[in-house]
Amino acid sequence: QVQLVESGGGLVQAGGSLRLSCADSRRTFSPYAKGWFRQAPGKDREFVAAISWTGSRTHYDDSLKGRFTISRDKAEDTIFLQMNSLKPEDTAVYYCAAGMSLNPFRGDYWGQGTQVTVSS
Repeated sequence: QVQLVESGGGLVQAGGSLRLSCADSRRTFSPYAKGWFRQAPGKDREFVAAISWTGSRTHYDDSLKGRFTISRDKAEDTIFLQMNSLKPEDTAVYYCAAGMSLNPFRGDYWGQGTQVTVSS
């Protein structure tokens, strides 16, 4: 069974960048799409981006396209979320997820989350 572990969160000033990583600690190399959701305080969890098992297809929330880029290292079964031009409203807990479907992307397995805080 997939066990997802996120890393790379932290505190950054507005306009800065962060790169999140998510690895399957059990190295199952299961053929799932993987992606990211986020949840800000007092708000519902929302979809950010997802990438196919092969890495050939991606899916983004339209509002984040252009600032966020998802990628995948298939050899390491790790995905990344490069976040640029960060804004205070990007502050949230970011969750990695794995699922069978890329679009729509729904998480069947979840990581524990990593906090991203963007200061103004």
